[in-house]
Amino acid sequence: MSQKFDVVVIGAGPGGYVAAIKAAQLGLKTACIEKYQDKDGKIALGGTCLNVGCIPSKALLDSSWKFHEAHEGFAVHGISAKGVSIDVPAMVGRKNSIIKNLTGGVAGLFKANGVTLLEGHGKLLAGKKVEVTDKDGKTSVVEAENVILASGSRPIDIPPAPVDQDVIVDSTGALEFQSVPKKLGVIGAGVIGLELGSVWARLGAEVTVLEALDKFLPAADEAVSKEAFKILTKQGLDIKLGARVTGSEVKKKQVTVNYTDSAGEQKIVFDKLIVAVGRRPVTTDLLASDSGVDLDERGYIFVDDHCATSVPGVYAIGDVVRGMMLAHKASEEGVMVAERIAGHKAQMNYDLIPSVIYTHPEIAWVGKTEQQLKSEGVAVNVGTFPFAASGRAMAANDTGGFVKVIADANTDRVLGVHVIGPSAAELVQQGAIGMEFGTSAEDLGMMVFSHPTLSEALHEAALAVNGGAIHIANRKKR
Repeated sequence: MSQKFDVVVIGAGPGGYVAAIKAAQLGLKTACIEKYQDKDGKIALGGTCLNVGCIPSKALLDSSWKFHEAHEGFAVHGISAKGVSIDVPAMVGRKNSIIKNLTGGVAGLFKANGVTLLEGHGKLLAGKKVEVTDKDGKTSVVEAENVILASGSRPIDIPPAPVDQDVIVDSTGALEFQSVPKKLGVIGAGVIGLELGSVWARLGAEVTVLEALDKFLPAADEAVSKEAFKILTKQGLDIKLGARVTGSEVKKKQVTVNYTDSAGEQKIVFDKLIVAVGRRPVTTDLLASDSGVDLDERGYIFVDDHCATSVPGVYAIGDVVRGMMLAHKASEEGVMVAERIAGHKAQMNYDLIPSVIYTHPEIAWVGKTEQQLKSEGVAVNVGTFPFAASGRAMAANDTGGFVKVIADANTDRVLGVHVIGPSAAELVQQGAIGMEFGTSAEDLGMMVFSHPTLSEALHEAALAVNGGAIHIANRKKR
């Protein structure tokens, strides 16, 4: 006789494990299915984010920035650091220990909340039955009142640069280098490419980023993307726009990459090549042919605004559905779906999901860009404040970038907050909180911000929207 659950979640990434925990907290008998194994062959929870994505990349970014600071940034503070070196295996080992602690923590949360972990591959059958195939190939079937599909995503492969996880690697392989490559190539100037390129550039690699698009960071506000290009180029990233890779050849532990740009056919040799052109949903063998759940031509699962599929009681969240592939988006979708299954009228505001790139300086934004608003015919007022005028940023010797606040010219309601600079992610989150409650630029300007803080830059940018900034000269209104 098969097991029966109120909720069965397929996938234990940031969407799946959060959904499972929330469902259990709401009194629903819940199981979560996961097949991913660590290097020791043990089931590792947390999905891409905890194991080979968000967390490990941030660990390497933090370690590499400390090394860079020791080399380049200590002298201004009167600190002399001679003979500083990097032990790459130790750095990677620290990253691995963080992963182990966090994935073990999720397993502990499952136990604490009464979530049943089913080890193996989950596949949705007709009638909300789920087939579980364990590592030995043995299958069993569980029944569910509700099923949440949260199988995540994997790196996109491209024919011109087939990944071998040795010389040509994807984002997972780029987290495991045991030494600093002398010449490193990165295909893709998106979030993943810029973050991983930054890690190894700080440690001494000569990094070239090949981006097929002619525009840099097109999703970001133009002022932010221009500043980011200038700063990252100055840091040593050679970013080639309009560079479309056409082929590659691996010989003697090096790879020759062929690409075309505005000047014609080009060729460049690297010691390592990272392919970071995006990710695609993992829906292979997730759905039986008679499951009733529909996919689009790109493999995404069709859902409504509340993540419900065409089959009553079956939901899909995270990277397998429309929208940005972000861990925090997946987590909040997981909470929303669990609450709706429990009978609550939960919903998500998809207009206010922050985006962050963890380079240094950080790049973050929430809401719409100035270009989007103008294309929609919305009249706006804009206020900016540079970190070069921030006392706290000066004290930290971290003055690159600025805060930009965009408000409706008629209502003064804040429609976008865009930051490039120190702690950009934290400052944008402050903006997101205000925007969720319909804040105006005047509201932000009237709030008391502690001094000296980086967040004062948000305060001043909000004041600047209406020509009231204190610590910079205000632009004259036309």
